[in-house]
Amino acid sequence: MNTRIVSISEGPRLARSIAVGPHVLTADEPQPISTDTGPTPGELLLAALGSCTSMAVRAFADRHGWPLDHVDVTVRFDRHGQIVKEVRLTGDLEPARVEQLLTVARRCPVQRLLTRTASVVTVPTLVAKSQASGDPSLPR
Repeated sequence: MNTRIVSISEGPRLARSIAVGPHVLTADEPQPISTDTGPTPGELLLAALGSCTSMAVRAFADRHGWPLDHVDVTVRFDRHGQIVKEVRLTGDLEPARVEQLLTVARRCPVQRLLTRTASVVTVPTLVAKSQASGDPSLPR
């Protein structure tokens, strides 16, 4: 999977600046909770799944020289919180190849990560204020 570090910095209200290598993205929540300067974290998760699916299908079709003209992926949460992913394939494809491409779509790396038991390790780091700030809670 990805070897670049993703770092998040606070912005105004709930907005967050996301740095991934040379790329900068913004995550936020809609108004009135925040300022709606970017997609929500959940929407970014859906975007990761959808883009990974599209890339995997395209790479597979290209590798095999199949006539896939276009792949569109739409991803959303349904009212129960389940992820619904629609994959639309355009091209002169035999039914067996369509089925193979849909199998690839179900096995993209992000979907495999989401559907297996994943663990997240949270490493707490506390940065104390400078003692020069006169913070009475810091030992002298």
